[in-house]
Amino acid sequence: MATMNAVRFHGQKDIRVDRIPIPTIKPGWVKIAPKFCGICGSDLHEYMGGANLIPSPGHPHPITGETLPLTLGHEFSGIVEEIGDGVAHVKKGDRVCVQPTIYDGECRACVRGLVNCCDKNGFIGLSGWGGGMSEYTTAPASAVKLLPNNVSLEIGALIEPLSVGWHAVDISPFKPGDSVLVLGGGPIGLAVIQVLVGKKCHNIIVSEVSKQRREFAKQFGAHHVIDPTQADLVEEVERLTDGQGADVGFDAAGVQVAVDTAFKAIKARGILVNIAIWEKRATLFMNDIVFRERAYMGVATFALGDFEAVIKAVSSGIITPGGMITKKIPMDQVAEQGFKALIEDKDNHVKILVDVGAGITD
Repeated sequence: MATMNAVRFHGQKDIRVDRIPIPTIKPGWVKIAPKFCGICGSDLHEYMGGANLIPSPGHPHPITGETLPLTLGHEFSGIVEEIGDGVAHVKKGDRVCVQPTIYDGECRACVRGLVNCCDKNGFIGLSGWGGGMSEYTTAPASAVKLLPNNVSLEIGALIEPLSVGWHAVDISPFKPGDSVLVLGGGPIGLAVIQVLVGKKCHNIIVSEVSKQRREFAKQFGAHHVIDPTQADLVEEVERLTDGQGADVGFDAAGVQVAVDTAFKAIKARGILVNIAIWEKRATLFMNDIVFRERAYMGVATFALGDFEAVIKAVSSGIITPGGMITKKIPMDQVAEQGFKALIEDKDNHVKILVDVGAGITD
């Protein structure tokens, strides 16, 4: 049986390059040779404290039926190697990216078209069905998105995190002319900033502790950046909004103190949109919400159509995300130069890409 290299998660702080069988194609699926794959914050959470999202032995994912060890990588692009029967929208040699959502198509959310809220949801590269950190992988045809000629494979690996930011802004009540507060200047916060710029927001205020990440935020279009440890965020937001407060806030930080402050910085009947995945239970001072009729909503990854919208925005130049890529590494250096770099030197990195197409160094 032919084998290939794949970066697989075996447990907490245990990531290995394994030789595993090359997947075979089946009807309605597409076989892809991944070329670039981003390391996501959820990957880092699994590395540091998992398995959490990744299914453990004895508890297989309800759709894939798989448990660890699993191939990693859900932010990836690649080249179509083979198509299964019934696939018509891509062909061998096409450049593509993959929307990694796994859903059953039958639950109460899916029947409403809300596949990102599926009762059994998962992700290619976290829940099974292969992943982008392997020499070959397969995916349902509906997940495979064609890249225009002017969108590189490197940028193709950024479509997934950009789609998270796009979805958050798209389903929020944001409208041009609004003042927006963004909590956190990591990859998702930067994605939100770029989407807001593309949607003609002219007053983007970012709260971020890290000096380097504040610089990244300005680079991608933030109009004002604030260090909340050195300045009163509520006072600064009021000053920068002519005393009105922010119309909309986006939380890409997931930190209690940021939420507490954000609600005071948002105007009456404003809204705070939570994108962050929380490691601990959050608490809310409900009177800050009730007496100003503020709202709090959650958003989950991306919906059907978001990938296509982001690809179009990137292709047309509305979003120019190339500066997010701060490093490219080979497959066999994912743990040392990828995960550890993002943990120990996270302020100097936005998105580290695994150059899957380059193979391994030894």
